[in-house]
Amino acid sequence: MSDLVQLTRDNGIAIITINNPPVNALSPGVPEGIAEAIEQIDHDDTVKAVVLIGGGRTFVAGADIKEFGKITSGKARGGLELPALLLRIEDCRRPVVMAIHGTALGGGLELAMAGHYRVAVPSAQVGQPEVKLGIIPGAGGTQRLPRLAGVAKAVEMCAEGNPILAPEALKSAIVDRLIEGDLLAGAVAFAHEVAGRPAPKTRERNDKLGTPEQNGPIFSTARETARKKQRNIIAPLAAIDAVEAATRLPFEEGCQMERRLFAECLFSDQSKALIHVFFGEREVAKIPDVPKETPLIPVKSVAIVGAGTMGGGIAMVFANAGFPVLLKEVDQPALDRGLATIRKNYASSVKRGRFTQQFVDERLSLIKPTLNYEGFAAVDMVVEAVFESMALKKQVFGEIVRVCRTGTILASNTSTLDIDEIASAASRPECVIGTHFFSPANVMRLLEIVRGKATSKEVISTCMQLAKKLGKVAVLVGNCVGFVGNRMFGPYRREAQFLVEEGASVEAVDKALYDFGMAMGPLATADLAGLDVSWRIRREYQHLQKPGVRRPLVEDRLCELGRFGQKTGAGWYKYDENRRAIPDPEVAELVRKWVAAASITQRQITAEEIVDRCICALVNEGARILEDGYALRAVDIDIIYLNGYGFPTYHGGPMWYADTVGLKKVYNRICEFHKQHGQIWEPAPLLRQLAEQGKTFAEFTRDQRATA
Repeated sequence: MSDLVQLTRDNGIAIITINNPPVNALSPGVPEGIAEAIEQIDHDDTVKAVVLIGGGRTFVAGADIKEFGKITSGKARGGLELPALLLRIEDCRRPVVMAIHGTALGGGLELAMAGHYRVAVPSAQVGQPEVKLGIIPGAGGTQRLPRLAGVAKAVEMCAEGNPILAPEALKSAIVDRLIEGDLLAGAVAFAHEVAGRPAPKTRERNDKLGTPEQNGPIFSTARETARKKQRNIIAPLAAIDAVEAATRLPFEEGCQMERRLFAECLFSDQSKALIHVFFGEREVAKIPDVPKETPLIPVKSVAIVGAGTMGGGIAMVFANAGFPVLLKEVDQPALDRGLATIRKNYASSVKRGRFTQQFVDERLSLIKPTLNYEGFAAVDMVVEAVFESMALKKQVFGEIVRVCRTGTILASNTSTLDIDEIASAASRPECVIGTHFFSPANVMRLLEIVRGKATSKEVISTCMQLAKKLGKVAVLVGNCVGFVGNRMFGPYRREAQFLVEEGASVEAVDKALYDFGMAMGPLATADLAGLDVSWRIRREYQHLQKPGVRRPLVEDRLCELGRFGQKTGAGWYKYDENRRAIPDPEVAELVRKWVAAASITQRQITAEEIVDRCICALVNEGARILEDGYALRAVDIDIIYLNGYGFPTYHGGPMWYADTVGLKKVYNRICEFHKQHGQIWEPAPLLRQLAEQGKTFAEFTRDQRATA
């Protein structure tokens, strides 16, 4: 028997234990071990029933995701396929009780459903999250789940991919009993109860499959929801098709349909992109020159300077994670405004059911408002979140370094400014780091952590670990104008504005990129963020502008008219009282007037050109950032764009998307734009090199940078 699976006996109950740490994935060797154990049990007349349990902290968290990549690249090695194992378990001559703790997800739930009974501890979770990887269950999950839980629940779980807790699984009949206390002892006692009874095979249960008349509305509503909420993604619709097959076809034919849909999804670019994202979120936590064992600085309390939109949101982030927070402002009206916004945001979360009132009351009690630096000497970390002005930030750092004790982490929430220059105002530059939260900070998952020249490894490691406690995806970036995210966003937004100046309508630009998959179009995004924010930054960096290089002109003119976006009811669009965007003919007229005065010729522009110009601008700047070492890896750029800028997950991020299209093709398109639009489109040397070598950004490593 496989070393990954053990078989023991306890007074007539056979116990199969999976020991494949850390999460008991169904890697090669595990299915074979289970099958061998079942075979032995079937030939042992002393066994009355079977318990299958996961060793360690979980039941089975799913299949080994690395195996999917091996399948698509043709490198998968032969072995017992999961569907065959599950049929073998169902056909066991003794009742098989699946004992679930931790998680039974994906292949783990498919395994559990092949048992004749399921018991679980109340904290356990079960689910079919495959759609989050761009695939669907492939071992009968879409066929067995509706037979246990009914069609509506199966559709919801397979198409949305969200796990449910054991009490809900009990209510849905996925689980037969909750076990309080020791799971193994409870499962063995349950096995004694069911020993000798007929063992119900899940695949033969048909009473919950409904009629076409009952199921029709379920499937049509689910498809409509999937098209809206999981826009452009093929896996949720495939999952719904597979569950529908369970209601219309015999079990084996339904499984064949499921396997066909699974294979179509697995070999799609979308699945490869989403699997890249899954591993990417783990990869970005690894910093080559900051070892895992780097000592961490204990952070138990924080102070935040500035209670505006960002400061208030950051205060909520820390309070939500249980940290006491000092929140400082310069005067009482500003502090009152900040606290009112925090309370309003929390009230909205309670209304939506995201938080309970008790949770909110506890979080609010952790936020202590202040108008001075009293108490700053006791905190472990200070986050500065004042306006994006170098002079103001240096002033604040000069003040906090005088009141904080040695060793306090001094972080700036700057989105573009030079961390080293900010650190020059502090006498302890090794304690200074950038923590660029994204707006709204209490919602967005991304945290760009900006490393200064002097930032210590302890401070870097602490902030990376702290991000996990805050529920953020942290990516370490180098110190340059705009860091990674905003430095790339500049050329992307530049092209969106140029396209409007050259003849595309505001709505056409936003629609083309929304249809590509972006969460919002670039001009609607600017209105949401506030046009005045980037206007202020442009003025801060005016001295870096190269003379004679074309710059967008319309947005500055809109700002001069006081059109700052949603906050003023008008920007690129007009906004109603519910902040819904309405196309504004006045903007179209102003654009025509301004570009005519600047001698810019307008023309018809296709959606394809809009997407190519904006996305190629992102990729070209990303290549420069990668080559310069401001991002450690191409995947770091992808994770930033997926979590901070609404780039579609199913495209895998801008660098992965470029790899998928082919760097030769991307490079040639950029060369065309270079010819048409001049210097700003000069191809990045790294892009040219990789295109000529037939390589990808994903293959590029730091070692190659020296020869790039």
